[in-house]
Amino acid sequence: MTDTIKKDAGYVISRSQTSALTNIADAYPMPSVALGLPPIAEQLYDGMNRVDKVPPELYSRYDVKRGLRNADGSGVLVGLTTISNVHGYNKIDGKVVPDEGDLKYRGYHIEDLVAGSQAENRFGYEECAYLLLSGSLPSKPELDDFKARIGSRRQLPEGYLALFPRRTFSPSIMNVLQRATLLFYAFDENPDDTSPVHEIDVALSMLGRWPRVASIAHAAFKAYEDGERLLVPPAREDYSMAETILDVLRGDEGFTHDEAMLLDIMLMLHAEHGGGNNSTFTTRVLSSSGTDAYSAYAGALGSLKGPKHGGANYKAGEMIDDICANVSDWSSDDEVGAYIEKILNRKAFDRTGLIYGLGHAVYTITDPRAEIVKRYAGSLAEKRGELDKFELIKRVERLGPQLMREVRGIKKPISTNIDMYTGFIYTMLGIPQDMFTPIFAIARMAGWAAHRMEELYGPARIIRPAYNSYLDDQDYVEIAKRY
Repeated sequence: MTDTIKKDAGYVISRSQTSALTNIADAYPMPSVALGLPPIAEQLYDGMNRVDKVPPELYSRYDVKRGLRNADGSGVLVGLTTISNVHGYNKIDGKVVPDEGDLKYRGYHIEDLVAGSQAENRFGYEECAYLLLSGSLPSKPELDDFKARIGSRRQLPEGYLALFPRRTFSPSIMNVLQRATLLFYAFDENPDDTSPVHEIDVALSMLGRWPRVASIAHAAFKAYEDGERLLVPPAREDYSMAETILDVLRGDEGFTHDEAMLLDIMLMLHAEHGGGNNSTFTTRVLSSSGTDAYSAYAGALGSLKGPKHGGANYKAGEMIDDICANVSDWSSDDEVGAYIEKILNRKAFDRTGLIYGLGHAVYTITDPRAEIVKRYAGSLAEKRGELDKFELIKRVERLGPQLMREVRGIKKPISTNIDMYTGFIYTMLGIPQDMFTPIFAIARMAGWAAHRMEELYGPARIIRPAYNSYLDDQDYVEIAKRY
């Protein structure tokens, strides 16, 4: 099926009916603006730069696992899990030995999960979500029941849109999702309940509602910019996760079944990636305190928003666009390589010296998700007449690791990660850049929920690592004698 799916009329929300199109600015400026930055404020604003920089040799002296990572780059073992296995290396005689990447959900290879649903021309994300939450693949009746339970939570609560977190002047839909998640707490009759039934219900609610929250947030911002009223399509309980996202984003243009199937693959690949990644570990840390599900998921969203984590897919897309704009011959290794070198030397793009889409904390040779994405990206690029850009991305992928070794002196193996191609696929699907990371979050909700429940009902012990203080004792000085 490739015919465009047409939308019903939906319903329109005026400015007076929703705060999504209302700007309420803070009339009081930040202290650094209102009171300036005179010499008297120098210690306040710059003191941390003098105090907080730890001498590098102390990390070795105290055997500090910076970033909860061992000296060889492998992760510090802090827990046991049955949810997933992210494999990128072997440890032989205490040394890290690079290996082909592999990703399993509850023991099933991600390649098999994707191939299985694609072979039957059906959406697979919900199957993965059920597997992660329940521990087993669903039967057809179980999967239908699971979809129905998610679908029953597509509709937002009565009165919710009148309180909906404003998108207008928020620079990030991830921020909107965080506030929206905390707002759902107020609509829950027993939000602090951490029983298994309630935890599953909250997870189903987030799976049902996040796609519409994020998509409506983007639509509200666009409506405001265009001077139009916000059109919200009716909630479709029988739509898959991918269809629900495209339903709002694509508007009257509609979408094809093939496009939704490709987005579904992206959701499957992002559904889970181990307990040690920053946002999932955030979920586990917060959950270990016994806090409510809404607070835990809002915290995970805050972590994923960071450009070193989920925000990297947005940055990778921006980086490729920047290379396109500044390199005249995309087919030239010399020209592309020279510009990559500028990026690494902090003279181009965002001046961080990072090549987004290259390198991973676990994968050393290959990221299995990137291999799957690349295959589908190439196929779509050929259909959309974007092969030149696809070849440019592959050139960055090929040249980048060697240049990173030469310019930055990086010695560890550098593999492409999934972020290198996700932005390219999303762009070809007509998905705006401010939705790249929210789509990642929507997909990862299933993994976060699985890890939260494993933390709640497994170790049941608050996570509390240690920090050593290396500062000398100070003698208290009376205020009149301080200079």
